[in-house]
Amino acid sequence: RGASTLSHLRRTNAPIGRDGKLAKPRQLHNTHWGLVCPAETPEGQACGLVKNLSLMCYISVGSPAEPLIEFMINRGMEVVEEYEPLRYPHATKIFVNGVWVGVHQDPKHLVNQVLDTRRKSYLHFEVSLIREIRDQEFKIFSDAGRVMRPVFTVQQEEDADAGIHKGSLVLTKDLVNRLAKELSEPPADPSMKIGWDGLIHAGAVEYLDAEEEETAMICMTPEDLELYRQQKAGIVPDDDPGDDLN
Repeated sequence: RGASTLSHLRRTNAPIGRDGKLAKPRQLHNTHWGLVCPAETPEGQACGLVKNLSLMCYISVGSPAEPLIEFMINRGMEVVEEYEPLRYPHATKIFVNGVWVGVHQDPKHLVNQVLDTRRKSYLHFEVSLIREIRDQEFKIFSDAGRVMRPVFTVQQEEDADAGIHKGSLVLTKDLVNRLAKELSEPPADPSMKIGWDGLIHAGAVEYLDAEEEETAMICMTPEDLELYRQQKAGIVPDDDPGDDLN
């Protein structure tokens, strides 16, 4: 009964007449991966038009963009009104919710700063950050109505003193053990509970929408992540000796 209720509450309905025989609107799209259930749809005329969101995905409710614009101005963003294209022809354009707000000379540093701010929960977790390197654009979305799904984050920097290894999960065994202990011995003070929100605040989990997913590298399993790290180091032998490398 509980699963049926959750499924019903996450139902989506395409505003297309049921009488039409068009196949395209009914087919599963690539961008639905992880966001829409590929199997849960009725038979008959409504097939493919009535879908269900996956149980872990989230619809953004929107957050104000002004504090984020101020944050970037304080970190070297030049507002679009003062931008001189002839002086900085290769500057990266910055868009917030589709509006061109400014340019920046060092986009990699800025993107890392904003991403780090989001992972430390100083920036709302539902803000999407998309850097299009070829187009020299940095797009930020904080509007409502974007479908997002949670993924585990991976360490991007190496810090031996803090015991942080590049390429390892931010989710530590300590966090997992604390979550397991909460299930068996719930804390007396609810504010001391970690829970799902605690994982987001710790930066162990972050939400990505379909557009940000296109600029991210996502492993299917933790084993894939370990294999990727070993392959980059060049220490994984070929598992299948029958493979012919022509």
